[in-house]
Amino acid sequence: MNLVRFNRHPFYSGFMNAMEDDFSNYKRNCNVPAVNIQDDEKQFLLEFAVPGMKKDDFKINLENQVLTISSEIKEENEETKTNYTRREFGYNSFSRSFTLPKNIVADKIKADYQDGILNISIPKDEKTKLTREIKVA
Repeated sequence: MNLVRFNRHPFYSGFMNAMEDDFSNYKRNCNVPAVNIQDDEKQFLLEFAVPGMKKDDFKINLENQVLTISSEIKEENEETKTNYTRREFGYNSFSRSFTLPKNIVADKIKADYQDGILNISIPKDEKTKLTREIKVA
């Protein structure tokens, strides 16, 4: 005799699992901006999709070869009329860190924010080579 799992509400179970997956993906992706990373001979270019923000909202730090881009925004709105008070507040923050190779020029890193895209260019030092051939003895 084989045991068979009986599911009384198959639609409900599948629907709830799909809703839970969608919600967990939403929670995981809602506060972290998407980033494109380009690598060529002269520089690294990071492009962050962060619409609706201002230049002053970003904090960019480089410490021990780790580049950290973060932002923290707090909003509060209050509207009072004769019969009611409406108070809304919001909080949004993110932080992304990238470990940079040793062949970058830290003094020449530049950041620019335009049309909802934060661009960070990280120039490379052409003299420093991070690759080499190792001969087997």
